[in-house]
Amino acid sequence: MISIIGLGNAASAVAEKFKTAPQYEVSLMNDKIKRTSKRKYRLKSFENPEDYEDNIPDATKFFADIHDHVQFIVMGSSFSSNYSLGLLEQIKNKKIDVIYIKPDIELLTGIPKLMENAVFGVLQEYARSGLLNSMTIIANAELEKTLGDVPIKTYFETLNTSIFSTIHYLNYFNHSEPEIGQVAKPSPLNRIKTVGFLNIQNLEEKWLFPLDMQRDLCYYMCINEKKLAEDGTLHKRIVTSLKEKPRNAFRKISYAIYETAQEHDFGFCVAHTNAIQNNS
Repeated sequence: MISIIGLGNAASAVAEKFKTAPQYEVSLMNDKIKRTSKRKYRLKSFENPEDYEDNIPDATKFFADIHDHVQFIVMGSSFSSNYSLGLLEQIKNKKIDVIYIKPDIELLTGIPKLMENAVFGVLQEYARSGLLNSMTIIANAELEKTLGDVPIKTYFETLNTSIFSTIHYLNYFNHSEPEIGQVAKPSPLNRIKTVGFLNIQNLEEKWLFPLDMQRDLCYYMCINEKKLAEDGTLHKRIVTSLKEKPRNAFRKISYAIYETAQEHDFGFCVAHTNAIQNNS
């Protein structure tokens, strides 16, 4: 069981999606909640970022029964993100994966832009120092590019569902045995990462954040069961394509192939690094 914590209104909307799967226990923390309860925590809101840092809530009772593995979702430009460090300190004894949803920074101005820049940098430092198990960066602007045309009425619903599906599949892969292949465990130094959608035909990646200095690359492929049973050249073609990708002593590649009952094949790729990403 994994505890999902959504901090802020935008992150809570993503966290809500995890309620559809029994593997998760979801907790929401935002200022729209009317009253604190077992899985919902009402946050105070302020006009200035400094007031958030000076009024970190004591949520130790709220966190009392969360599981050992926590996935903490935060949107960098939200005012609630200023609570991040104080709240993470209260669950520092857990295995914490931060899912960082990055807004379109080209359209940010003023205080939200300053907040996003600060939170983005500090959480990366937390990850690189080992205080976090990992930090996965997903940029809304890049995600929108991969999804194509998205109507305004369903914009956030579509993006949030895609983020949930991506993280859910990665969790599934980490707890399931593949048909063939083995994803290598990344170096403990490489705790900053992003994910991309994979075109199974040519193994082209569509990254959800342009990660600088990619290190360990892990490819997860879901292939239709009929193709796994009948296509005798499939494995050879996949391995050949992977061998053609750039590699060196630091940029290592591994893969795993899983069976899917879905008609269409699909996949994901994860890139890790120890390099702090800039905000340009």
